[in-house]
Order: sequence, then C-alpha cells, then structure tokens
Amino acid sequence: MCFLFFSNMSGFVGVLVSDQWLQSQFTQVELRTLKSKYVSERTQSGRVTVGNLPSIFKKLKGFSELFTEVEIKDALAESYQNMDEEIDFESFLRAHLNMQGRAIAKDGGSKSSSSFLKAATTTVHHAINESEKASYVAHINNYLAEDKFMSQFLPIDPSTNALFDLAKDGVLLCKLINIAVPGTIDERAINTKRVLNPWERNENHTLGLNSAKAIGCTVVNIGTQDLIEGRPHLVLGLISQVIKIQLLADLNLKKTPQLVELVEDDKDVEELISLAPEKVLLKWMNFHLKKVGYEKQVTNFSSDLKDGEAYAYLLNALAPEVAGPSALTTHDPTERAKMVLEQAEKLDCKRYLTPKDIVEGSPNLNLAFVAQIFQHRNGLTTVDSQKMSFAEMMTDDAETSREERCFRLWINSLGIATYVNNVFEDVRNGWVLLEVLDKVSPGSVNWKLATKPPIKMPFRKVENCNQVIKIGKDLNFSLVNVAGNDIVQGNKKLLLAFLWQLMRFTMLQLLKNLRSHSQGNLGKEITDADILNWANNKVKISGRTSQMDSFKDKNLSSGLFFLELLSAVEPRVVNWSLVTKGETDEDKKMNATYIISVARKLGCSIFLLPEDIIEVNQKMMLILTASIMYWSLKKPEESITREASPIASADGENETDVVDEVSNLSIDDTASENASSP
Repeated sequence: MCFLFFSNMSGFVGVLVSDQWLQSQFTQVELRTLKSKYVSERTQSGRVTVGNLPSIFKKLKGFSELFTEVEIKDALAESYQNMDEEIDFESFLRAHLNMQGRAIAKDGGSKSSSSFLKAATTTVHHAINESEKASYVAHINNYLAEDKFMSQFLPIDPSTNALFDLAKDGVLLCKLINIAVPGTIDERAINTKRVLNPWERNENHTLGLNSAKAIGCTVVNIGTQDLIEGRPHLVLGLISQVIKIQLLADLNLKKTPQLVELVEDDKDVEELISLAPEKVLLKWMNFHLKKVGYEKQVTNFSSDLKDGEAYAYLLNALAPEVAGPSALTTHDPTERAKMVLEQAEKLDCKRYLTPKDIVEGSPNLNLAFVAQIFQHRNGLTTVDSQKMSFAEMMTDDAETSREERCFRLWINSLGIATYVNNVFEDVRNGWVLLEVLDKVSPGSVNWKLATKPPIKMPFRKVENCNQVIKIGKDLNFSLVNVAGNDIVQGNKKLLLAFLWQLMRFTMLQLLKNLRSHSQGNLGKEITDADILNWANNKVKISGRTSQMDSFKDKNLSSGLFFLELLSAVEPRVVNWSLVTKGETDEDKKMNATYIISVARKLGCSIFLLPEDIIEVNQKMMLILTASIMYWSLKKPEESITREASPIASADGENETDVVDEVSNLSIDDTASENASSP
C-alpha cells in the first residue's frame, strides 16, 4: 500500500496546551475561539478570574440559550470557593468542559444518548449516588480481596470517603481495569509503593486513564489532576464504566455464541453483531420474558423495571426452582423487589443493589444486576447450526478484529457525539466518519449536505459517504476507484484502509502543528521517514545501539528497540531489570506488554495490542513510534533535556522549543519509501 503525503491543509498555527487529554477534547477551531476570549479578557482586565467567567460563557453560542449568568456562576461555585481566584488557560478550558457537560444534560442528553457508556461521563452530575457508591465498593471489596497489594486497604467502608482517598494514588483504577479486561496493563509498570511521590502518582493516573480509553471508557471531562484530587463524581463515573465493561464482557457472539438463539434469521445475526452490549442484554431479557408470557417490552434499565414485575418473570423463566410464584402475586413493588433479590442470591448473584434501587429505577445498578443474572444463568441452550455457521462466517479473523478494535477505540477517544460499538456496522451511514473528519480536520465537512441518523432513505447514506470520500481525496488519501457506496455496503478492507489513513493523517497533523507552533511557520509536512529518523537518532544519542530499518523491520518483534526509545525520551520510565532479551515467544510477549504500559504511563494514547508488536504490524509500529515522538516533543519544561530549551508563548507561559528536534529532521526519500510501503 503506497500512501501519498499530504498537501498543505492547515493554514494556522495550532493552539497547544500541556495536558494532552485536555487538548483532545477540543478542535483547533474551538481552541482558537476560546483562547481569543481568554486573552481578550486578560488584556482588558489584567487577569482572568473565576468571577469573569459567567459573562464570558454567557456570550458563547452553546451556553447563551441554556443558562443565565447566575446559573453559570452557581455552577462554577461548586468547583471554586473563591470567585476572585485567578485562573490560567487550562483551568479556563476545564471550566468550559464542565459547563458543556451541564449543557448536554440540560438539553436532553442529545450528545450522549447514543450509548449507556457514553452517557455515564458526558453528563456531569456532582451529587454522589450513595447506592451506586456502595455497590461499586462491594464490587471492589469482592474482586480485589485476594490482590497482594490492594488487600491491605480492603475492605473499604462505603459510608466513608475511603474509596476516593484510595483512588488518589492511581493503583485502584489500574487494578480494576485489569479485572475488567485481563492483561490490559502490565502490572510491573504500576507504581505500588505505600507512599508515592507526585511523579509516581501522576504516572499511575496517566497509565490508568490511557488504559481506560484502551478498553472503551469515555474519559471526557476527566484528567489526571481530577483523580489525584479524588473528585468523587469523576472517580465514581470512571469506576462505573470500568465495572460495566467487565459485567458486559460476555454479551457478544465471540464470547457467547449461544446468543444466536435470540434472532430468527441471518439478517438478524448481522444486526446482533452490531448491537451495543447493553442492547444485547435487553434483547436477551425480552427473549426470555416473551417465552413466559410477560406482555410488556423492556426498553430501558430504569422506569420499565421499577415495579419489579419483569424481574419476577425473568427469574421464573431462568430459575423456576428458586423463583416460584410469590413475587408475581404480591402487589407491593418494594416487597416484590425484595423477593426478587432474595431469589437472585440463590443463583449466587451478589446483592449490589437494594429493593429501593429497583423501585427508584437506578439505571446503572439495574444494568449491573441484569448483567450478573446473565453471567450466572443465561438460559440459552439450543444452538441452530445454520445460524451458528453464519455467525462464525460474520466473525472477523484475528488481525481484522484487532484493527477494528483499534480504530473503534481511537474514534471513541476523540470525543465525538456518537459512540461506536462496531466500526464495520456503525460507519456505514457515513455520519460517524463525517464527525471524525470534522474533529481531525476542522471545517472540512459541509454539514448542510449531511443527513443525521436515523436515516431511512438509502440515497442519503450514499450522499454522506460520498462527502466522506471527497474529503478523503482533498486530504490526499489514496482512494483510487473508491466510491461512497463502498462504505455503505460495508466493504471491510476498504474501511480499514480508509480509517488507517485517517488515523495516520491525524498523528502527522499533530506533529506538524507542533513544528508549526515552535517555528512560527508552517514548514514542511512530517513524513513517515521523519518519524523513523527521529526514533533512530533519539536511540543513538542516548548511547544505545538498536536501530530500525523500517516500520516492518522483523527485529522490532523483540521489543528492545521500543524499550530503548522509551528510555531515551524518559530515562526513569523503563525498569531494565524487568526487560527480557526478546528471543522466545514468551519473552517477546512480556516485552510487548511492558512497552504498551510504559508508553501509556508516559502519556501516549495508543490502542494497539501486544500481538501487533510481536507480529510487527507495520501500521501500528508507525503509530506507536509517532505517539512516543509526539509525547517527547511536547513534554513539559521540567523534563526537557538540554537539546531543547523553553521559549515564551504569546501569552507568556513557557512552552517547549522543539525546533532542534523537529525542524532539522533529515529527509531521506529512500527511508520514506521503506517506511511507507508494505
């Protein structure tokens, strides 16, 4: 595959902030708008305080119709005690994100209603739900009781703030992520001393947040500082997502092929594969309820479950030996809920919710409860061989699955409005791809020509996808003989190729913006060869001997080059006593797992798996190297080595001068060819 390098697409110097997560929450258009508001206020008043924000925010388009100045002031008062406190630009952006979350909630959750997982964090609620807290504490006490390090702090008392205090060191989140998706974090990379210094604590939180993104959590509105401070609503929101991912892990055809029993024909199997796990759970529940004569349809985990009837029928269908008729005959919802929980406990479903939670319709706790019932007794037995064979045919091979997973997680990390559950299905109407393009290349989408889902007319989907292809061509993507209809048809090979070029473009633009920012001019495009040369030079300067010939160099499978590169950009981050020679398959796996965790611990937002390194997946090798390069060139002043010196930005804050490292990269056409074509 040969990639064409991009023409001059961005005619502006990017606005950069030191927190990479915070940077990712805004488009450059948004950042420039907000920066101009901030600088304008500081120019007029000499400084920007919390008290200045209500009048600034009230004039912004997204807030003007939803809030009064008094409401904005009251909202800010929850986070800031002193309205005369001076705030820097990053704090200004965080305050804006906070208000944005409230705006979405007030406007009916339109941006976050597409997925249960997304809704959990994009809607900002500062009040703590004590039942949810107690439930999550019970889950932690149960699953981490045997953990050597965590057991010294357990059990946590849910009536205190011990959970939030424990979360401040970052170890708890990392451990929970590994329970939800085993093997995500190499535990050797977690700092687990009793007393951590600020550097070690920040590393743990950075590792936790990047790993949370890598298992599918939406971390909008959460930064490392929030976790260091143990902010209850954000800590709970994140823990809630991780636990949900764990509880819903088996709700797919790969883990539970018997789910094909829920559908009637091949077309339905296709639809089932694309459903979000919580939708599959509802489908499963309704399947059993219909069999036992329950006439209502359960469409949510809240109001439809309040009277407890659906639970009573479900347990009768799945476990008549423990259920019996008593819960069906009682008229008191609270009494019925109590009976349901007693019956469920006989199936070994631990009680993570109370009768009150059922009656009040707690969506998070009800979802967790139904998922637990599914795990212990799914009631699916017969398997139609024809449907099974079709389901197997629809299931992707290992490499395709890994690429789909990588692109899905990357798209969800961008903070677009739609949550993607399955790339191959969810992008076919073109809308998600337009959202991504608008995020990574602001202003490229003509929204007047786009149609938002649900889309009933097929030609509207083709129109969306035609615009996607047009923008791709404008960005110099290789799209010979590709039409919008190919996306609508769900051509997997084409979609993977398009998404790869999109991800690569985004990474190169980030690097290019860094160079533009440091030089004050646009300079040349960053190429694959630049990244290759930078990495080799970095390792060489550090006194080590590894070099890579290209991103498909088979020697990369040992992992040693990437460990030397990571050590070169931050000497403290690699513990060489944990590194193997990378000669056997097992040694390669250990090194690859360690590389990914160390890179995330530094601050790299990456979505590859150890297999991608072991098998030397050329695309992922490029993205991994580029991510390390991006982090290295952006790292804060205190960790800059003497090859880069601080310069003052337009607003007087120190930023990294990356001229030495980026602008003087040697361009070698031969290396570029080696780096770019498989």
